[in-house]
Amino acid sequence: MSTKYKATTTENAYFITLTVVGWIDVFTRVNQKNGIVKALQYCQKNKGLEIYAYCIMSSHLHLLCKAINGFILSDVIRDFKKFTSKKIIQTIIEEPESRREWMLDYFKKACEHLKRNQQYKVWQDGYHAEIVETNRFIIQKINYIHNNPVKDKIVVCPEDYYHSSARNYANLDNDLEVILLDLF
Repeated sequence: MSTKYKATTTENAYFITLTVVGWIDVFTRVNQKNGIVKALQYCQKNKGLEIYAYCIMSSHLHLLCKAINGFILSDVIRDFKKFTSKKIIQTIIEEPESRREWMLDYFKKACEHLKRNQQYKVWQDGYHAEIVETNRFIIQKINYIHNNPVKDKIVVCPEDYYHSSARNYANLDNDLEVILLDLF
């Protein structure tokens, strides 16, 4: 497997994007977004994940993050994707979801070509990790992350989107704590 866009170093922060197969809008439901938040909180507490910025969009997740305390970010992301895949499928099955059959069928077909035995595939392979090397890059990516919901016309101001660290940077309540970076 290529390491071009993988978090292979242990001392660097990365901008990463995790995308649902077929860009399926899984995270239009609050229960699905809350599941992602809880999984990120677990990774922060138990897997050395430091998050500097994030945004949960309907079909993907952006993170500016780093693994610390001997953890390797690629391992953290692998475990996060494995756990959340199961949780997303469980939520689709157990909670109200008007697209249940269609989504389960899509996720089932997405793994038919895989050599390993797998019932559903929720996340696309990889996570397009870009290493953070300059302050300019940090500012650019945080602005990109926070303005994603604005660009999609979900909100007018970045801090109005609840599932984004734009709220943290604006000193507003948020369920997911992040490490605030001085952007000046």
